[in-house]
Amino acid sequence: MTEKRLDVLCIGNAIVDVLCQVDEDFVEEQGLLKGSMQLIDESRSHELYESMGPATEVSGGSGANTAAGIASLGGRVGFIGKVRDDQLGEVFTHDIRSAGVRYTTDAATAGPSTARCLVLVTPDAQRTMSTYLGISAALTPDDIDESAVAAASITYCEGYLWDAPHAKAAIRKAMEVAAGNGGRVAFTLSDGFCVDRHRAEFLDLAENHVDILFGNEAEITSLYEVDTFDEAMQFVRGHCEVACLTRSEHGSVIISGDEVHVIDASPPVEVLDTTGAGDLYAAGLLYGVTSGFDLATAGRIASIAAAEVIDHIGARPRVSLAELVRARL
Repeated sequence: MTEKRLDVLCIGNAIVDVLCQVDEDFVEEQGLLKGSMQLIDESRSHELYESMGPATEVSGGSGANTAAGIASLGGRVGFIGKVRDDQLGEVFTHDIRSAGVRYTTDAATAGPSTARCLVLVTPDAQRTMSTYLGISAALTPDDIDESAVAAASITYCEGYLWDAPHAKAAIRKAMEVAAGNGGRVAFTLSDGFCVDRHRAEFLDLAENHVDILFGNEAEITSLYEVDTFDEAMQFVRGHCEVACLTRSEHGSVIISGDEVHVIDASPPVEVLDTTGAGDLYAAGLLYGVTSGFDLATAGRIASIAAAEVIDHIGARPRVSLAELVRARL
């Protein structure tokens, strides 16, 4: 078994988020479904960007946000994701490395530009995302650093990558390498529409290839095509070692065999932007598990991390999560 020099290795889309506060009318005028994430092409990304007001650019991407959260908690974490050798690619690379994340994926010298996600934040703190995946979707099995996967206690994979065939193959390779080297595999369902597109494959992953599954209430009920959360809980209980299911202001439920832990939501100072709440929840849970905490305590750390990120604009923590957890746990 390879020595575990990383607690977690995250694999996901390398994206720069462009965040803008807008009113409800703007979302409707742009023909967008509030609270959803849709994929757009480069032309539409420029068109929408030009219609937006003043915006803030910050490095993002679901898996990368989780990696930054784990680093802020004090964990040893790496990230695999693809950028171009352009301005946004430099922004992403600088930000994730400065956060304390090990990031060594080479920037592509040809192909589409670095991915960006245009995030419209309405007054109720809901976010509507339009994402141009760019070069991030061109992740291939060759981009998977097998030595890094082998050295990670947990390899965490982002469901959004499943939309690109080569990226899907890259994730499958990483899962195989992790399992072959005594590591565990974690996977996030990412989005309800993502579940709809890949339900059969995600069910197979949950049952046969994933040790720790993350999803929110809508995603897990969609996965099992049931009407209630309780029904979904019963299905997922027998499919993977640990299921971490978030329920917004109602907290979360962590299921592992006969164990069921109901975790209260940690109240934020103020809800300004829910972007990244699920990503930081995953960060807290994975940090807790790899640090030797029991599932209930790991869930409390996850709740604290998620609460911190929703009381400001942006999907990365603004304070040391390690210090915050020490103060509140």
